Amino acid sequence: MFRSLTPVVKNLLLITIGVFVITSFFLKDLQAWLALYYIESRRFMPFQLLTYMFMHADFWHLFSNMFGLFIFGPLLEQFLGPKKILILWMVCGIGSGVLYSGYTAYQMNQLDNQLESFYNNPDPEMFNQFVSENRHMFKPGIYDFIDDYSHDPDNQNYIQRAEDSMKYIRESKANVPMVGASGALFGVLIAFGMLFPNTQLFLLFPPMPIKAKYLVLFYGLYTVYSVLLNNPMDNVAHFAHLSGLIIGAILVTFWKKNRTSFY
Repeated sequence: MFRSLTPVVKNLLLITIGVFVITSFFLKDLQAWLALYYIESRRFMPFQLLTYMFMHADFWHLFSNMFGLFIFGPLLEQFLGPKKILILWMVCGIGSGVLYSGYTAYQMNQLDNQLESFYNNPDPEMFNQFVSENRHMFKPGIYDFIDDYSHDPDNQNYIQRAEDSMKYIRESKANVPMVGASGALFGVLIAFGMLFPNTQLFLLFPPMPIKAKYLVLFYGLYTVYSVLLNNPMDNVAHFAHLSGLIIGAILVTFWKKNRTSFY
């Protein structure tokens, strides 16, 4: 697997690592500008659907994505050719950003409906449910406030405080950025699994051999599970990973219809 780096993979690695160094040590404000935001956020710009792929939260986030590209990318580039590996990486990355933005818009719409229901009919139990669903964004003292509010549900000061808290959480969620090339990497991963299903890989953790098709299946099932679980404490964009898998699978299926086009 540790074969010589191919041109496209090498350039993607150099560009992504270079951008990480620049945004981490020299132009730190640049990452906040190039990350991907909710489409109705005041911080959203269309070019972020491309640039977010080259942003990473920290070294380990960068390392995991680039290590995957380093391992699986060269053989794919040799098989597909430089044009198709670049298309695979960019289409899966941008496509994941687009689908994730749609998913985020759906979630924000659900949140807005929840807020509107509370504004029209303020109720302590409804606010308590909202806090439970977003407990990771509240301080522990919020439960003392909920107790006070429950004992005096018509208190306008309590109602106003609850509304302000919900607006704050809504605004915070609207401005949480997404960064990383994970969607693109998952596209590469599914492509590798579909084209080289029986290739034996050796995992580091746990140290054991596994065929590529089983590794991809595991990642796919885990990603679907994580999306369905929707753990509010989990800051990983699992839906973007799932999007990369789906888009990559569609691309490879399309290309496999005419195998001569691989070369």
